[in-house]
Amino acid sequence: MDYSLMQEYWWFLISLLGALLVFLLFVQGGQSLIFSLGKEPMDRKMLVNSTGRKWEFTFTTLVTFGGAFFASFPLFYSTSFGGAYWVWMLVLLCFVIQAVSYEYQNKHGNVWGSKTYQVFLFLNGVLGPLLLGVAVSTFFTGSYFTVNKASILDLTGGSQVISQWVPYKGFMLHGLEAVFNPWNLVLGVAVFFLSRTTALLYFINNIKDVRLHTETNRRLIKNAGAFLVFFVAYIGFLLTTKGFAVDPATGTVSMESFKYLNNFLQMPVVLALFLIGVVLVLFGIGKTVMNKNFIKGIWFEGTGVVLTVLALFLVAGWNNTSYYPSLHDLQSSLTIRNSSSSPFTLKAMSIVSLLIPFVLAYIFYAWRALDLRKITKQEMSDSSNASY
Repeated sequence: MDYSLMQEYWWFLISLLGALLVFLLFVQGGQSLIFSLGKEPMDRKMLVNSTGRKWEFTFTTLVTFGGAFFASFPLFYSTSFGGAYWVWMLVLLCFVIQAVSYEYQNKHGNVWGSKTYQVFLFLNGVLGPLLLGVAVSTFFTGSYFTVNKASILDLTGGSQVISQWVPYKGFMLHGLEAVFNPWNLVLGVAVFFLSRTTALLYFINNIKDVRLHTETNRRLIKNAGAFLVFFVAYIGFLLTTKGFAVDPATGTVSMESFKYLNNFLQMPVVLALFLIGVVLVLFGIGKTVMNKNFIKGIWFEGTGVVLTVLALFLVAGWNNTSYYPSLHDLQSSLTIRNSSSSPFTLKAMSIVSLLIPFVLAYIFYAWRALDLRKITKQEMSDSSNASY
């Protein structure tokens, strides 16, 4: 495997981790429904325990996603995590209060009460998907930074920082300027409603309760409809906007009309993944809505989410495309060629990556073990069965 192929390979792995993370955000989506769906304390207890049994999967995938990005494309990590740190600090804060809330809401001596921690879970459920969606959208819309690799050799006493964030309209916002791009917010809202849609399908599959089953089906139509509106709008924008193309010979970045549409057309396998994913998402939602006894929509919709998001990530980085464009200096834009680790590092990590199927197998085993019995009111009435 030569260097360029390893770069492509690691962008695929990063994309797959990102796709899995978006699917697992159903935990956050479920938390955002705690108070609107859980009218009674017992209802909220079932909802919290349902998401609580899976929250570690989301958190671990987020950490793995960040770690893999750091190891394979360190220049992105130093540029984005070091420059747009307000966005990433807010995301981290959201997930920290989530972990604290699950751990302490029912601890003896909790003077704040369990509802306070449930409010924290609600905030994580709203802000987590929204901020992650906004951050991912900058892969297509760009950010405000400069990159100067030669600065590390500056021995005159000047700054030896390679990547620097620059002010946005005179204000140093360190990533928060992304929320002022309406298309970033469109994707953020789409991810938020997608997380709620997936969560509703998950509750239908995981909780056995007639009233909650009826209520989740009713809310599924509204949340799925909102997701589709924002998702279709963003895809329409993506296929018609100019993209950041890279000359493979010189590495020069330039604007290209319909770049992301061209990427889909020039990579038919990726286009097929995207279309199959969309069909599976629609099938999982539609089948559940039309058949009240169908509870396996989460697996069709979830598989579709992974395939669709995987295709979008691949379109952002493959086919000579800048996956992290700079709006301040076009030639500072990051690509999988100019931001990756050394050949030795990528080769060593590629060997380690062969263990991924075993990790996925363990996750599948653990998931099944946690879902052997559906969550019911009777089970939650027994404190030994209620973890949260």
